[in-house]
This record gives sequence, structure tokens and C-alpha cells, in this order.
Amino acid sequence: MSFLTNLLFGGVKTSQDPTGLSGTTDPNILNSNSQSEPIVEGIFYPRTLSKYNGHDDEKIFIAIKGVVYDCTQGRQFYGPSGPYSNFAGHDASRGLALNSFDTDVVRDWDQAIDDLENLSEAEKNALDEWEQHFINKYPKIGTLVPEAGVNDK
Repeated sequence: MSFLTNLLFGGVKTSQDPTGLSGTTDPNILNSNSQSEPIVEGIFYPRTLSKYNGHDDEKIFIAIKGVVYDCTQGRQFYGPSGPYSNFAGHDASRGLALNSFDTDVVRDWDQAIDDLENLSEAEKNALDEWEQHFINKYPKIGTLVPEAGVNDK
């Protein structure tokens, strides 16, 4: 209902979450499928993460600093045609640290996981702020690890 109220009465600015769900901690709201599909934490390889991009699978998962978040509720941002859609199904750490949405900052599933070693202090701070945003807004569902023989160095 808050989405409809915000839409009709202009309660949400364009820089905020237009669904009106930002800041909620109610797990039934954050994960509307909680009754039928419980969130199970697991291990993701870049290959398995890549299918959760909003195209191949309806769900949208994004990794930040090795942690995978279910960003499906943010489809307007991370889903197909969203401004951050290139992060869906990937490790978005470098892109967020650099404040870049270019596809060349996102590694393919068959490349090594980015170690982020060459980030400046300012870029690391920016990434830490993004990480807090994801921690506060999206459910953690797993960990991103290298797949033997594919993503390990």
C-alpha cells in the first residue's frame, strides 16, 4: 500500500526506493516469499551466481565483498533495464567502489574473483558504505567463493 500511496501522493523522491520499503526490518515484507520459499544461506560460485540476473532466473542476487544478497525486491534498480542491471548475478564490489556502472568493471563468471587489492582508501571507504547499504536493505543469502579450476588463481 505504501508504494501506491507514495505513487499517488508523491511521498518518495526519485533517489529513494520507490517501493517505500526502505528501512523496513520486517522479514515478511523484505521476503514476501518467506512462507513458500525460505531463504537458505549457501555457497555460490561465480558461475551459479550469474544465473540470478533477473533474465535467466526471476531472482536477482548480487555479491559484495564475498557476501551474496538477494536483491530481488530492488528489481527496479538491479533488474533488466534498471540503472544497476549490470551488477545482477555478479560481484558488484569493484563497480560500487569506483562508482562505475561500466560492464568492464564487472568480471565474467569464468574469471578470477576480484581481490580488490588495488583500490584506493577513498574507493575502499565508498565500498564499505555500499556494503552497509546492502546489509541494511537486502537479506544475506550466501557466500561467493572461487570454483576449483575456474576462478581460482
